[in-house]
Amino acid sequence: MIKAVVTLTFIGASIQAQVVVPPPSTVTTSENPVVQWNRNLLALVRTPGAQSGSIHPTRSFAIMHAAIYDAVNAIDGTHHPYRIQISEISPATSQEAAAAAAAHEVLIGLYPKFQATLDTEFQESLAQVPDGPNKSLGIALGQVVADQMLALRSNDGSDIQPTSIVFGSAPGDYQSTPPNFPKPQFTEWSHVTPFALLQANQFRPGPPPLLTDDAYTDAFKEVQSFGIARNPAASVDQALTGRFWNGSIQNYWNAITQTAAAAYNLTTAQSARLFALVNFTFADGVIAFYDAKYTYNFWRPVTAIRAAATDDNPDTVADPNWLPEVGNTASDPSYPGAHAVIATAGAIVLQSFLGTDQFSFDLTSEVMAGVQRSFTTFSAAAEEATLSRIFAGAHFRTDLTAGRQLGTDVGQYVVDNLLTPRSPDHDLLFNPQTAADN
Repeated sequence: MIKAVVTLTFIGASIQAQVVVPPPSTVTTSENPVVQWNRNLLALVRTPGAQSGSIHPTRSFAIMHAAIYDAVNAIDGTHHPYRIQISEISPATSQEAAAAAAAHEVLIGLYPKFQATLDTEFQESLAQVPDGPNKSLGIALGQVVADQMLALRSNDGSDIQPTSIVFGSAPGDYQSTPPNFPKPQFTEWSHVTPFALLQANQFRPGPPPLLTDDAYTDAFKEVQSFGIARNPAASVDQALTGRFWNGSIQNYWNAITQTAAAAYNLTTAQSARLFALVNFTFADGVIAFYDAKYTYNFWRPVTAIRAAATDDNPDTVADPNWLPEVGNTASDPSYPGAHAVIATAGAIVLQSFLGTDQFSFDLTSEVMAGVQRSFTTFSAAAEEATLSRIFAGAHFRTDLTAGRQLGTDVGQYVVDNLLTPRSPDHDLLFNPQTAADN
């Protein structure tokens, strides 16, 4: 695990000399900068060609929110730092300026081709902060923390070039999937240094069921019936659910976190901590599930259903023309299910932080423009996101069961071990009832 402590003493006059303060703005409204920069990064990773195909975007979110948190927490001081410790910071230093500067500095380091856009967004953020020495100190603090965070992650293994895998030929072995036969992705991602976990296989699930087990037979029949393209067995809502969630699952849950942060009127410090915890679980969940996926190399439903005559299971029936409801299958092995890992972990962090599972919200699909679904609890959204992969034709239920457990393990580990209060009293700083009343 990467660790570092940086101790710097800031002298106001020397820092002010290094900071170029933007011109005054007529902007009078104010937005939580943590939410704003999470939204900015979401827009960036959704831009075609912006995200490297060999770098998983959860790494970018985790680095950015780690930097935001350590910068803001250096001012707030109520919780333990993540990795960067800055000393002797005036509590009057602008948390909003520090958050914006940390986010901007990280993103121009990770996405240099988009610096012009990021610079514009940075100026818009700073326009909401009153000019003066506290703003200048916040900018300098954010930049220092961001640079240190980028340096800490510069040799984390994310630049290892993916290796080509040799597909097995035995029943149950992962194969590239019809109809598009994609090249497997992120084959080496389990070698990336986790943000919180001790190692990628810390919570590795046990193996998938044998092809002759009843659990496999039941899961096979379920996805064969409910996940087929233009399926007659699934209800209209089930088919819609499969398509609705068929996008980057971490994007959905960052959007959910944005909605929760706004609804509860979280402070900058509270938001910095929440988004860091959420995105640490996502980044490490991805590292962990790729470890398991490429350990077991289990075939996807479309392969299994087409090749069922070879699986030595008399209760499975082959359909050589079967295709999933969503058309194409993700380009990696089936077990465990990624949606189950991320959705479960996200719900755990939000429930833990807010002290409740009850939260009514609308969510827009990543892949169906303008289509929304409504939920009254985080766990309901996580459950629907998980089961959607059956209706999508992308996963067996056994994949999802393992994914739920892995997501639970990762999410709980992050909540229990990272960004913890410096004193028991700081656990009471966020009161969900008070926030809801506001």
